Amino acid sequence: MTADFRQRLGDWVEGPAAGRFITGVILVNAALLGMETSPSLMARAGTLIRLLDALCLAIFVVEIALKLVARGGRFFLNGWNLFDFVIVGIALIPGGQQISVLRALRILRVLRLMSVAPRLRRVVEGFISAVPGMGSVFVLMAIIFYIGSVLATGLYGETFPDWFGNMGRSAYSLFQIMTLESWSMGIVRPVMEVHPYAWAFFVPFIMVTTFAVVNLLVGLIVNSMQEAHQESEGERTDAYRDEVLARLEAIERRLATAELPPAQSRSRAGQDGKS
Repeated sequence: MTADFRQRLGDWVEGPAAGRFITGVILVNAALLGMETSPSLMARAGTLIRLLDALCLAIFVVEIALKLVARGGRFFLNGWNLFDFVIVGIALIPGGQQISVLRALRILRVLRLMSVAPRLRRVVEGFISAVPGMGSVFVLMAIIFYIGSVLATGLYGETFPDWFGNMGRSAYSLFQIMTLESWSMGIVRPVMEVHPYAWAFFVPFIMVTTFAVVNLLVGLIVNSMQEAHQESEGERTDAYRDEVLARLEAIERRLATAELPPAQSRSRAGQDGKS
């Protein structure tokens, strides 16, 4: 098998037409997996749904096989290719069809839509680029929760053991308070009936975690997405500029090497002789 054939095969299987077809199959497969969760649908058309699911799986296997033939070892250098290979491999494991967890993992193939949607790619790139900064914020959050859990356990553990009886329960209760889910009537006000000055602990905790640290996370993600968008626009501008320069260079080369047609050359020579 020649290198030229592999290149053409790779360009075709990774081209826009094949990409749109595979995207459609992914969506159909996702819908089929959803239908399998309905006992009534499976009772009426279970055989057809399983047959279509097997057909989708066969298409995925053929797609991966063609990419392996075209790209060889380079196939595994692409993260999405490796992800598809693992998911399809799980579906092909003997007995895997009876393992509901492994079977459900096939729905993750819908994530491939991010590779064909520029806006989704931008969101993912922004989120990934924000991970280092988010790690520092998470460390800060862990320190705050550790301190808060120790204080809450010591202050309210004896009177409210269900909420603050130990470090784990205190951390979970503080997390509920941070999310503002039933924090006032559900936890803080009952605690204040026994400890009237408990607000002096809970209000600063909410101010620091909910309104400061969480918004800091949001700001990091938004900033990273803006940077990813600017980089994408810059790459698009650079590509357009390179294309324009290449065209101008091609025009310049044609003008530099252009010669007059023979008939015009003889006519020009005759006019020069008469003059």
